[in-house]
Amino acid sequence: MEGSGTGLDRFIVLTGGPGSGKSTLIDRLEMLGYSRTEEAGRAIIQDQSAIGGRALPWADKDLFAELMLSWELRSHRAAAAQGPGPVFFDRGVVDVIGYLRLEGRPVPDHVHRAALRHRYHRRVFAAPPWPEIFRNDAERKQSVEEAERTYTAVTGAYEDYGYELVTLPKAPVEVRTRFLLDNIPLS
Repeated sequence: MEGSGTGLDRFIVLTGGPGSGKSTLIDRLEMLGYSRTEEAGRAIIQDQSAIGGRALPWADKDLFAELMLSWELRSHRAAAAQGPGPVFFDRGVVDVIGYLRLEGRPVPDHVHRAALRHRYHRRVFAAPPWPEIFRNDAERKQSVEEAERTYTAVTGAYEDYGYELVTLPKAPVEVRTRFLLDNIPLS
């Protein structure tokens, strides 16, 4: 597979369904001084809602996916421009493919090419569905069942693109943080 040639080993993706503790874990890593990206979906929903836009998962799924792809490509470029050290991604390009599959949409060639060209560390950390901590909010309107289907779609997409999935434990954020840091080479 192709790669961007820059930083692949230091680009660490966290994926999974909504409401499984990914963002909480990335927030903790940031508090510890690590670089991170922001989740595309939540930010796009906030922006589009604020301006009355239609790129929302409940209004125009294809446009929403295109904006997520653009966001993830920008995040990848910005991470490549940062100094040395790991960058933790709150989802990645392959999540867009998982989303499209979840919604029964075709994966356009340009999205496939983006996933091949913009690579991450071979280990992708997956936060499994965790109904006990799942909560809806203004941006998260999915049910627990849809969160579980999302998990299956995104983890399947990462496997299809050659990544090794490492399942995060359902444990307090401190335990998850230690587990993640113990399972990646930090240089």
